[in-house]
Amino acid sequence: MYSIDTRHAPHAQPAGAASDAQARPPVASWPMRVLVAVAAVFFMQTAQPLLLPIVIAVAFTFVLSPLVRRLRRLGLPETVGAAVVVSAALCCVVLAVSALATPAAEWLDRAPATVRQLIDSADKIRTTLFEFSAGGRKARASAAAQRSDPIAEKIASEGITFTRVVLAQMFSFALEAAATVILLYFLLASEHWLLSRTVEAVRRRRTRALVLGGVRQAQREIGLYLGTMGLINLGLGTLTALAMWALGVPNPPLWGAMVVLLNFVPYLGPAVMTVVLLLAGSMTFGNSADMLGPPASFLVLHAVESNFVTPWVVGRRLRLAPLSVFLSVMVLGWLWGIAGAFVAVPIVLGLRTTFKRTRRFKLACVYFEGDATPPPSLRSLLRKSRRRT
Repeated sequence: MYSIDTRHAPHAQPAGAASDAQARPPVASWPMRVLVAVAAVFFMQTAQPLLLPIVIAVAFTFVLSPLVRRLRRLGLPETVGAAVVVSAALCCVVLAVSALATPAAEWLDRAPATVRQLIDSADKIRTTLFEFSAGGRKARASAAAQRSDPIAEKIASEGITFTRVVLAQMFSFALEAAATVILLYFLLASEHWLLSRTVEAVRRRRTRALVLGGVRQAQREIGLYLGTMGLINLGLGTLTALAMWALGVPNPPLWGAMVVLLNFVPYLGPAVMTVVLLLAGSMTFGNSADMLGPPASFLVLHAVESNFVTPWVVGRRLRLAPLSVFLSVMVLGWLWGIAGAFVAVPIVLGLRTTFKRTRRFKLACVYFEGDATPPPSLRSLLRKSRRRT
């Protein structure tokens, strides 16, 4: 009989440790994670026709699902309640579009000529400021007289192509809108079934509570944000329409409706609305100083709303960090256009709710929180760390 002495074997490991090391999954490297993130971004951009209706339908589901649940308590089945809610929302949208379509078309017909007038005025100002010699003025005047109009030639040569692009975009928008409405109905009709089946598939009881609580909290926060901002934007749009009526700008309800929609997009929406009102003022009052009245009045109303009304009404619960809001609007606006910028803040709210309930991402949740109290100084943080050590 021979005995083997393993006391001095340097590489001997217990069998349990070896099996744990084999069962442990390999840790992904940082370059691989970066590549996965870049691939996800390009996938989101490529799959816009598929992902955008889903995201918009889910966002509106969070807003309208309490109405469906209330109708269910009154005795209506979820399928009937969802049909009633979706039909009522569609009727409101159709009535608003039909009332504003004619004045919007009239303003759009006049917009190219107004833009051309503004460009000519800017060229005159630039020529006045940067011309120094009479010879230079004569040379530039003769060159301008001999030169043909590039904008007119561009419009004449590419008119058919532009029409095709517009028709293709309208057809794509109609398909996406129809898919969003149909998906919204199915999500509202099966919201209780989807949530119950999802919670049922989770094994651990604590995880079930976390999933259910996270979904309900996301529904409350996103629904509260969209509903509250809708009321605030409605008030801002009403005041803007009254200001346009007082200034003598035609079709005040059109500008009020545009304010209601564009103010859902933080930062970019008010900027676009200011430019639109500047064009409206130029169409109405020409190149006089009165053209600055519409955008100036809107900027005053928006400053009061964004600095006083919204922080007081929304409160600390829904307050987000301005940097995270701006980055989300910029990234999703680049990926999905105006619709992506519209759903940027609800997505940030959903991510914040998810990160709060996940131990691994709690540090990332700090960058989404909008805290009104000033942060501590770096010197005080270093003192605290030295005391701990």
